[in-house]
Amino acid sequence: MTEEITNNNNTKEHIHPYKKLSIQVGLNGLSFCVLDTIGHKVLLSDKEDFNSETTPYLALKALKGLIDRHDLKKHRFAEVTVIHKNHLYCLVPKTLFDKNELANYLKFNTKILGSDQIVYDILPQHELVCVYVPFTNINNYIFDGFGEFEFKHNSAVLLQTLLPQKNNKLTCYVHVGQNTMEIIVLEKKVLKLYNQFDYKTKEDFLYYVLFTYEQLGLHVEEVKLKLFGRIEEGDPIFEICYQYIKKVAVFIPKNSDYTLEESEDSSIDLTLLSSI
Repeated sequence: MTEEITNNNNTKEHIHPYKKLSIQVGLNGLSFCVLDTIGHKVLLSDKEDFNSETTPYLALKALKGLIDRHDLKKHRFAEVTVIHKNHLYCLVPKTLFDKNELANYLKFNTKILGSDQIVYDILPQHELVCVYVPFTNINNYIFDGFGEFEFKHNSAVLLQTLLPQKNNKLTCYVHVGQNTMEIIVLEKKVLKLYNQFDYKTKEDFLYYVLFTYEQLGLHVEEVKLKLFGRIEEGDPIFEICYQYIKKVAVFIPKNSDYTLEESEDSSIDLTLLSSI
């Protein structure tokens, strides 16, 4: 169901009342997808990975290229969402949160500048608040190209995906990204730990997992390790984890009900779509 209108430049613009554009931006890579919210399908997706961690300026340049390559600006979407993935964040219990103290929450675990915009995402059902610094240049570009949009931090989206899962047992979840990993430990829908690391090799990955198990007193023979994101059974990361942790599985959240249509491979992390 696509409607065409003519803008002031006499060019046709396509309105998609049931399609959403989702963009994820990080310094290790970026991706986008177009969602059909009626058919629960991913109609189009693409990504670009960086060989090493880049800068917000170069990330924006890459995003412009990706959007231009697919002519996304020619379309008007019912909703546009941007997910920011960076280290400039912290999680605060809602009972301790004060919106007037945003900089104080961040200054202990990340370097911030006086000019940084600090915002927050509230997870109302889970009594948590994510305080973070978004990529302002990315937000400005998206607003200029698509108008009003919603933006979130990657950690808030992951927690909104995992916390509702029907699993009361102590479990270690690891979201596998491009040279980044998020470790989330949950028990009875209560957050025990959330941390983010950069890794280069499968040995690095394993080190951070085993370090987390050791620090929290988790038994490698008993506590399940559920890997999700850019991971499949048989991958080198999966295989090395299986050598040390017996209960390892690739995890797909039950509320990730989107399927790929035009793209044959999953160029975007479908687990992040479940909360969009």
